[in-house]
Amino acid sequence: MAEPLVRIDGVSRVFGGGHTLLRRPLPAVHAVQDVSLDVAPGETLGIVGESGCGKSTLARMLVGLDGPTRGAIRLGDTDLVAEGRRDPAALARRAQYVFQDPIASLNPRKTIRAILEAPLGFLCGLRGADREARLQELMAQVNLAPEFLDRYPHEFSGGQAQRIGIARALAPDPALVVLDEPVSALDVSVQAQVLNLLDELKARLGLTYLFISHDLSVVETVCDRVAVMYFGRVVEIGPVRDIFARPRHPYTRLLLDSVPVPGRKPGVTEDANTELPDPYDPPPGCAFRARCPLAVARCGTDRPELDAGPHPVACWEAPPPQ
Repeated sequence: MAEPLVRIDGVSRVFGGGHTLLRRPLPAVHAVQDVSLDVAPGETLGIVGESGCGKSTLARMLVGLDGPTRGAIRLGDTDLVAEGRRDPAALARRAQYVFQDPIASLNPRKTIRAILEAPLGFLCGLRGADREARLQELMAQVNLAPEFLDRYPHEFSGGQAQRIGIARALAPDPALVVLDEPVSALDVSVQAQVLNLLDELKARLGLTYLFISHDLSVVETVCDRVAVMYFGRVVEIGPVRDIFARPRHPYTRLLLDSVPVPGRKPGVTEDANTELPDPYDPPPGCAFRARCPLAVARCGTDRPELDAGPHPVACWEAPPPQ
């Protein structure tokens, strides 16, 4: 892989914690735990996992909407945590975010022109004719008519609103775009249009994507590599072809077998009474062991770490890579 554009090193995020005035401990949620990832320039890295596994928390830390409790995040030679504290505008010029709900992410009181002018003025310093030219360019890039600039968000369909959200993210010409479930709220046919647009923009503008989704079919289509998260940790990462054809972690296999396919029932049905790990009290060893068909005694005491190679997995009983 090329020299990473993004390097995430041992990042953790804990919400809450500390003590009361009487020194009683307060509960803490361990949302992200010791995550390390690299993203190459021009790559689309997918992040998948169940709701609550830490995908969106990790994404928010990449663009400065949240900060890690521990660890470091670098974009090129820049420390994103320090940069976000010192100069949030400089960070926003390099890393942008596309939200899951396209309508809710746009200010209903402002026109599309005002929404797009905000980053162009604040982050890019564009005024007058230069700003108007950039507005026209952004609308053309996302295939929207320029007369839409003077309309309000409620006048658009979900697909059109998401195109506006993408245009807003592209406004400062970022190197990294974080896409947090960008098509999950859209109809299937509209999903295909937005995904094709994202692919065209990536090729034309040389963008790098971090693509978060629970829809594995979308991830398989658009991503180069996939990182699978469970309970705040990366349990498997590798090329998308290997992850979908030869998953090594039993949790990845569970996700793939649970995908509904027309004409057949899911391949795995879990017991509804299966014990799930408590985010306020992370268990020792492997957090997935209560749900794992391969669990052995060691899984209850020793936490597995990602092994080496192009398709690493954090599992004591994982099959060897093929």
